[in-house]
Amino acid sequence: MINFLGLCVQNFIQTLKYIFSGRTKFSAVISQAAMISYDSLSISLTIVFIAAAVISLQISKQFLMSGAESYVGGFIAVALVREIAPGFAALAIGARAGTAICAEVANMQVTEQVDAIKTLGVDPVGYYFAPRLVASALTVPMVVILAEFIGIVGGMMVAYFAIGLHPNRFMNTVWLLLEAKDIYISILKAFVFGILITLVCATQGYKTHGGAKDVGESTTKSAILSTFYLLAADFIINIIFYVHVGI
Repeated sequence: MINFLGLCVQNFIQTLKYIFSGRTKFSAVISQAAMISYDSLSISLTIVFIAAAVISLQISKQFLMSGAESYVGGFIAVALVREIAPGFAALAIGARAGTAICAEVANMQVTEQVDAIKTLGVDPVGYYFAPRLVASALTVPMVVILAEFIGIVGGMMVAYFAIGLHPNRFMNTVWLLLEAKDIYISILKAFVFGILITLVCATQGYKTHGGAKDVGESTTKSAILSTFYLLAADFIINIIFYVHVGI
């Protein structure tokens, strides 16, 4: 795990050098953005919508019994923006697009396409990593923002049908309890998660050697590793912004 983390950092620095050298093609970034975030949009929004609906269903009647049903909206909004939307959306993107990135890069490695790139004098890490890294860093936050909106709508719908909570009362506590800094931190989380998904999965694919069996094993490992690093990064960000600084 330590060695792999060091390899990820090394590849990240090498990719940044490639990006700032101005050799990253805009068309390649757009293509990767479509594959990473746009193709994962439906599954990400569906997962967050269902999660918000389930939470709303679970807490609505409990809040109604205590006379605090108006606060259902605020509770769901804070939970969604701080944790559920960035976490679930990133995990969905990692499971779908991250594994695809790993399989693609691993296949290039085992079929010696990486060696062919090297013979042309091109940095393979920068060439393969840079478009994917830029695309995920820019578009994963967009998916998370949409997921937050969809999740709040889902929670509002369930609260209305479950306990008859009017949407106006639901939204009043959303604006009351949700703060701008929660949205900023969720966007920061999504930005970090997007980088981690690409970096971890592409690194796992790049270090693959052998044949088709090894490609499959690397793809499985990339899903596990990306999940681990996403959760670890989420924990660290929460400590920094919600515990250490006292926000």
